[in-house]
Amino acid sequence: MIYFIKKALKKILPANLLAFYHYLWALFSACFYGFPGQSKDFIIIGVTGTSGKSTTVDFITRILEEDGKRVASFSSVRFKIGKEEWENKYKMTMPGRWVVQNFLKKARRADCRYVVIEVTSEGVKQFRHKFIKFDALVFTNLSPEHIESHGGFENYREAKLKLFRENPQAVHIINVADENAEFFWRLPARKKIGFKLKNQKLKCPLNNYPLIEAEPLNLINLEFEIGGQKFVLAAMGQFNIMNALASVAVAFNYGIKLEICSQALAKAKSIPGRMEVLIREPFMVVVDYAHTPQQLESVYQSLTSFLSEGKMICVLGSCGGGRDKWKRPVLGEIASRYCEKAIITNEDPYDEDPLEIINQVAQGAGEKAERILDRRQAIKRALALAQKGDVVVITGKGAEPWMCVANGKKIPWDDREIVKEELKEKKIKI
Repeated sequence: MIYFIKKALKKILPANLLAFYHYLWALFSACFYGFPGQSKDFIIIGVTGTSGKSTTVDFITRILEEDGKRVASFSSVRFKIGKEEWENKYKMTMPGRWVVQNFLKKARRADCRYVVIEVTSEGVKQFRHKFIKFDALVFTNLSPEHIESHGGFENYREAKLKLFRENPQAVHIINVADENAEFFWRLPARKKIGFKLKNQKLKCPLNNYPLIEAEPLNLINLEFEIGGQKFVLAAMGQFNIMNALASVAVAFNYGIKLEICSQALAKAKSIPGRMEVLIREPFMVVVDYAHTPQQLESVYQSLTSFLSEGKMICVLGSCGGGRDKWKRPVLGEIASRYCEKAIITNEDPYDEDPLEIINQVAQGAGEKAERILDRRQAIKRALALAQKGDVVVITGKGAEPWMCVANGKKIPWDDREIVKEELKEKKIKI
């Protein structure tokens, strides 16, 4: 019932009235919990961008903890207060205002000094970031996403910029190699810190602000150097070097030594559903959340380094509910370039026809596409095709615990558990 009421309100209410509705909820929730986000006891760090937010939040949290700080954090993957952590089952990266404010109150009660928050454009659009005083903000990168929801890429970017514009008292930590870096860099801030790889070009003038650079040493084992300190990541994916670099830039701002950062990141494995390797032999199986063209290509590029004579077999789909329809054939085309077989399947159709979504993705994949509506059967098919030395990569859902279908229903789901069950049937040890 609530689902249908919300859906009706979105259609009936004018945009300005809907925005006022969201703002009121933000105000009421902050009042109810005593404005915990305004507390002087907290140092709150926000992380935003298109890709890498959850991993960057995790890396920052690990570094702060390694330095002896008591930390709370939340992302699309998990909530954490001190040593207690639990899964984010809301299927929302940045949950509603009441959840956010309640989390902050609990973090304050637990005597956490630092709070690290993943902030989304939808969260900003619906004022979930309001009444939170950010001490530092991190911009990871920007590429097209949520285009229909925001009404264009410029509006999507503006939602991200709004977070920085409304917090000029914060330290702005920017990926200065991103094509959109200058939009963020030119906003007023208490202090600015740039970060990039040494082989990347600057996209904005630094004007004597500090720059943290990483020099990649080994892109397979993810070894790199910052300021003479060597780093080795246990996590997979070349893009994780940038996520690690963002976290080191945050540490630099708070006076944490590079040695501490290196120690923390050496222990940081991939977080659930992000380049998560389920088995390595006789073939590799990887589950990842990638659901944008840039993310998908980064995942495939990283995994090609593990192929010698084997092939890549991919399972993918695309989200429904009118979300970013433009990207569906693009995802299929990317899959066709990297994968021997692209198995197109159901993901989160919401109220759209899942077969129509599958056909739109398959259109881009061409002859390499194989359409299988049942996601379990699609995964089973990929595992059946895999031979020794191959890589099976399953993208789109990562560690999400639900599949969202028509009429607001959620079906319990976990790609990783499905893989484990199917491997057990094949008598392959995990």
